[in-house]
Amino acid sequence: MESSPHRVDDVMTRATVAVGRNALFKDIVERMERWKVSALPVLEGDGRVIGVVSEADLLPKEEFRDSDPDRLTQIRRLPDLAKAGAVRAEELMSTPAVTVHADATLAEAARIMALRHVKRLPVVSSEGVLEGVVSRGDLLKVFLRSDNDLADEIRRDIVDVLFPAPVEPVHIMVTDGIATLTGRVADPARIPLAARSVRGVEGVVGVDCRLTAADVA
Repeated sequence: MESSPHRVDDVMTRATVAVGRNALFKDIVERMERWKVSALPVLEGDGRVIGVVSEADLLPKEEFRDSDPDRLTQIRRLPDLAKAGAVRAEELMSTPAVTVHADATLAEAARIMALRHVKRLPVVSSEGVLEGVVSRGDLLKVFLRSDNDLADEIRRDIVDVLFPAPVEPVHIMVTDGIATLTGRVADPARIPLAARSVRGVEGVVGVDCRLTAADVA
């Protein structure tokens, strides 16, 4: 990567597979298997996302295949029982779909996934039209950035701004994604800001800030 990916648009998969609201159960399973995905967006004719059908939406059909649930289970698992009898995407899908916009930050996308307990998010336009899909794996791509790329960005965007050389030389070393900053600086109040800023660089795994205050003559 030549520059830090900051937004969903930088890492999302643009070529996506989806289904229409009338897609049949078996076709959905076959597409998931063929494309090795755990969920599919469900689209209207104009490409607008109206829901998502996931493996979790399909499993009740197998779970309740040979069971006769008691009344309490029927009350508690009513949505799952309905999906157990469903045959089309519009009956199986979770709606409204949990989506994200292409200009969302990677951190925002990660929080949505964590809070909503999903592995993939359809990426939609302001009109709700599908533009791509971002997965947990896509968000982790930032950690494939080389140590040299990370060091260059930290130098250019953080260190040279906060501690301009040669007055305040700060040394940067990045090893396995862990950034180490060493040096003596005239304004120690900027040290916590430097550490926070480096931690915010996409792809940085950890920060070891060893900056200290320079002796004042």
